[in-house]
Amino acid sequence: EKERAHEGARPMRAIFLADGKIFTTGFSRMSERQLALWDLENLEEPMGLQELDSSNGALLPFYDPDTNVVYVCGKGDSSIRYFEITEEPPYIHFLNTFTSKEPQRGMGWMPKRGLDVSKCEIARFYKLHERKCEPIIMTVPRKSDLFQDDLYPDTAGPEAAMEAEEWVAGRTAGPVLVSLRQAYVPPKQRDLKVNRRALLHDGLGTVAVARGVSGGCGLGVAVGVSLGGSPGGSVPQGGRLEEVLQEVATLRALVAEQGQRIDRLEEQLSRLENGHV
Repeated sequence: EKERAHEGARPMRAIFLADGKIFTTGFSRMSERQLALWDLENLEEPMGLQELDSSNGALLPFYDPDTNVVYVCGKGDSSIRYFEITEEPPYIHFLNTFTSKEPQRGMGWMPKRGLDVSKCEIARFYKLHERKCEPIIMTVPRKSDLFQDDLYPDTAGPEAAMEAEEWVAGRTAGPVLVSLRQAYVPPKQRDLKVNRRALLHDGLGTVAVARGVSGGCGLGVAVGVSLGGSPGGSVPQGGRLEEVLQEVATLRALVAEQGQRIDRLEEQLSRLENGHV
């Protein structure tokens, strides 16, 4: 049992981490803001202790158990500091600081299941101003268009693991986890359109091929022939018509070949996603 995690008289905060340790924020005797990590087996001394600054705003910790990152926001500050908690000393590792112009009166954040996984969003804060609430979005830059398993392991879902009566009776259960993979929507690639004009003079014919690819998941093909050159849209005679038909046949063969290649690539991608090389 520990009477006070920090020696200062100002407000303190404490949160439990996924491994059972406790992360606290508070003040020293000299009113310096502190962070500390505690082991429940030994509360005599903190595993790690860091002093931040001498500001007077209380520090609000927000913990992401999926990435083991703690975000620290101070009332009256204009910044958000974030730290990674590890098993190796010094246990609390500073990562970076987000800084804005206006101070925050308060801070809240979105649960992990509410983030946009398609944009690699790892945290979304809601910064309280005097007359507005400003969202602050943090993302991890990734070039891949695939679902990022390392950023989004199974996370706590909205369903309760037990009833209140069961908890009062002494039962213990971990959170009911859900996968965020179903929320992932691959970015839509631009439609690829190829327009080729037949080698006809005076605008007598046009051959158009349009192919649409959406997320690499399918192939749609449309081949059309539009013939003109006269008020009634009459069909060109002789060798010119044969030339148009030959061009259409060539384009159909090209599109079919590309469709087979896309099917092979999709099959390889499916094997890689399922862990089969």
